[in-house]
Amino acid sequence: MPKAAELDLTDVEPRVGKPVGGGQLWDPCSSSDIRRWVMAMDYPNPLHWDQEFARASRYGGLVAPQSIAVALDYGHGAQPACVGHIPGSHLIFGGEEWWFYGAPVRPGDTLFQERRFHDYKVVETKFAGPTMFSRGDTAHRNQHGVLVARERSTAIRHLAAEAAERGMYANQLGAVKRWTAAELADIEQLRHAWLLSNRDGVSPHFDEVKVGDPLPRRVIGPHTIASFTTEYRAFLFNIWGTFGWVAPDGIDDPWINQDPGWTEGFEFDEEGAKIDPRKRDGLYVGPSRGHIDADRADEVGMARAYGYGATMGAWCTDYLAFWAGNDGLVRHSKADFRGPAFEGDVTYFDAEIVDKIPDSSWGAPLVQVRLRLTNQEFTTLVDCTAEIELPY
Repeated sequence: MPKAAELDLTDVEPRVGKPVGGGQLWDPCSSSDIRRWVMAMDYPNPLHWDQEFARASRYGGLVAPQSIAVALDYGHGAQPACVGHIPGSHLIFGGEEWWFYGAPVRPGDTLFQERRFHDYKVVETKFAGPTMFSRGDTAHRNQHGVLVARERSTAIRHLAAEAAERGMYANQLGAVKRWTAAELADIEQLRHAWLLSNRDGVSPHFDEVKVGDPLPRRVIGPHTIASFTTEYRAFLFNIWGTFGWVAPDGIDDPWINQDPGWTEGFEFDEEGAKIDPRKRDGLYVGPSRGHIDADRADEVGMARAYGYGATMGAWCTDYLAFWAGNDGLVRHSKADFRGPAFEGDVTYFDAEIVDKIPDSSWGAPLVQVRLRLTNQEFTTLVDCTAEIELPY
């Protein structure tokens, strides 16, 4: 009988509850960074890219979307959830939980992160057998020390060879969908209708909305290797030379610039990257190359090119914030990632109000929204619940 697959967690357990290090961007956020981000997220809210529109708003100029906190971080926000060396492993994203404190990010701001490895559990999955779900916390503060957001990220770490051998997605997926001209026209019509649904940023009032009200439907896609690459490049740490390593004080082994145990062909070459930065670029060389290379994706059990978990989390925040308008605020969201956005698929957004909270712990009225992202086969990609502050 073949030996059952096992995760080697000897380097993980001692790190639970401890602060960890990571990357810190050198430069402040620029207006071009904001525009690049919303372009990659297909989020044409003019508040974030149209200078004249933004100047006429209550912000008086360009302001970043709430989702940009993850783009101004290192490692797609998963750094504190990916801690410890697990030989032969790979990582996919399992979910994100966010708390937002109302401090907007503007051009010229810098975010600083405090990170901590929270906990982990191991479960048996059809995808890869023994699989570790690990969680890490990040606090994002600006250059004035103001708390902008907190994130709890969930990383799914598994044995790449085991996932490849099981081939769950390879057995489920058919050929990459080829969309007809009529289908693409329907997608574009739906996308355009959503863009017009609240382009002026008018916030619904708390006393006007009711439980059961639907939010306008949104669509993104069809997803392509070009769109995945555009998304990847909008995370600023992926641009050559944009960050330096930082570590919390008083920690002997703060887990920075270390090898998580990526399977062969997915490693970084930190020393080589000092001469050739492509060697730690992540997309050309490194753990993200499977996102745009079907052969590499198959090696880690994903079958074909696929999107990013942190991108799906940002899609949720952007969608909710667009509905909330310029006087609303996404206060909290919890998004569980059920499956990836594969090449050739489209992603639909459907949501409704499920509760109203007149007196919340935030000191403001909140509506609770249930959001689900699905593909054209009605497969659930993300299940999200969020609390949104609205004006009276």
